Amino acid sequence: MRADGKKTKNVFPMYRVAAHIMDKRYDAMNMITLDIPLDPIRTYLNQKKKEGIHMSHMGLFIAAYLRTLCEFPHLNRFVVNKKIYSRNEIAVGMVVLKAGDINNETMSKIYFDLEDTSFDVQKRIEEYVDENRQAEGENGTDKIINTLLSIPGLLTVGVKLFKLMDKYGLLPMSIIDVSPFHESLLISNLASIRTNHIYHHVYEFGTTSVGLTMGNLRDVPKRKSSEVVLERCIPIGLVMDERIATGVYFAQAFRKFKDYLANPEKLETPPETIILDCEGQYDKQKLRRARLAEKKRAKALNKEDSKHPASVK
Repeated sequence: MRADGKKTKNVFPMYRVAAHIMDKRYDAMNMITLDIPLDPIRTYLNQKKKEGIHMSHMGLFIAAYLRTLCEFPHLNRFVVNKKIYSRNEIAVGMVVLKAGDINNETMSKIYFDLEDTSFDVQKRIEEYVDENRQAEGENGTDKIINTLLSIPGLLTVGVKLFKLMDKYGLLPMSIIDVSPFHESLLISNLASIRTNHIYHHVYEFGTTSVGLTMGNLRDVPKRKSSEVVLERCIPIGLVMDERIATGVYFAQAFRKFKDYLANPEKLETPPETIILDCEGQYDKQKLRRARLAEKKRAKALNKEDSKHPASVK
């Protein structure tokens, strides 16, 4: 069994066959544009601002996706070596520009839980951005990249080894944790750099099954009664690995996703319904992350104590 997932048993025979016929992720990519009406989101964000609560478009989009996962767990599946797995963590990959240099960016992941509200999501995003925008610091992804580049030839050998280990489920969790290619969702807000949405590839290496990019606002024709009006929308470029779910399943899931963004207040409270792909799907990783967080807190306390040692009388 892989460190980041469990082989899925309840898979339609056609999709087991599809994983063999389309054995490369780029063979199985389906792409679509979703237009998300701006008015409900803008109204909600302005109301929260008046209440002294900071919320962002990115926070709402991730919160809506998490809530969709609660009802459509197949979205958190992935395919490796022609086998379909249920992921045992919820990891969202983001690109962050480092402070002071528009050409210097980093990418890593934020971990979430299905029970997270939109407020929980926003808090985690802000903590993530603060940590990764420290120009003088390196996150885990940066460190492993710099290590691979430090010795001539190591990059070629290292990448080949990682790919082989990943194919057979031997890649350790310590590597998966820092890999920007192993995630539930790849998301990018290209509107922040005044760029249109794109259909971002989901990498062949790793486990990314869904990619989502937001682009510049645009007016979309919409029929209301007997006339056609223009509706201001956030366009989304959506890329999906079709081997993890049926077309009907994807359609229903993203219809629900759009509904949550049309009614963001639904995301303020924990979900009423959570459907898991398999029993105890996220329990092991939740416990592991809790232990890591405790170690991190203890390390931070020890570091603070060393800076301010108790006085001896």
